[in-house]
Amino acid sequence: MNIGVLALQGDVREHLAALAESDVLARPIRRPEELADVEALVVPGGESTTISKLAVSFGLLDPIRKRIADGMPVYGSCAGMILLATKVLDGRPDQESFDGIDMTVRRNAFGRQVDSFEGDVAIDGIEGGDFHAVFIRAPWVEEVGGDVRVLGRVTDGPAAGRIVAVRQGNLLATAFHPELTGDLRVHRYFVEMVRQAVDA
Repeated sequence: MNIGVLALQGDVREHLAALAESDVLARPIRRPEELADVEALVVPGGESTTISKLAVSFGLLDPIRKRIADGMPVYGSCAGMILLATKVLDGRPDQESFDGIDMTVRRNAFGRQVDSFEGDVAIDGIEGGDFHAVFIRAPWVEEVGGDVRVLGRVTDGPAAGRIVAVRQGNLLATAFHPELTGDLRVHRYFVEMVRQAVDA
């Protein structure tokens, strides 16, 4: 299987490494013709408005939207979660998204860079205990549509109960950065999603 990582800005190298360690071929995607050669896509953490603008500039916005509509599996972490949302609160008015997951997310919901933190998240469908998550200027999910499955919530602290991991069909999103932890369970979960979609 070939899984692409949208390589316009953000944690591209870290996602490529995590996917390679999860036993799949991973490659950076910067052009529409490269997107056509992969079975799935990861949208990394970074700066969502910058990734949005670059996706438009590189001619990737509409091809990604079309592939999502056609069932391509996509995983978005942090900024990737924002870009997969159908509605974004506290975003820029000119910010585009890939319109994949029927959810409303709040950008920078946990606060600014100085408010970044680590915490444990129990993720439905991922075994091995709580996932130690890294949140950097992270979003959270305010509400989800009927077809969206909530996979994880913050367990402790002032943000306890906030939704930080969701799935809708072949689309997966987390508010945190598993690519920065060395824990491959989220990436392996996504790889299994891709295998099931390819075999279907």
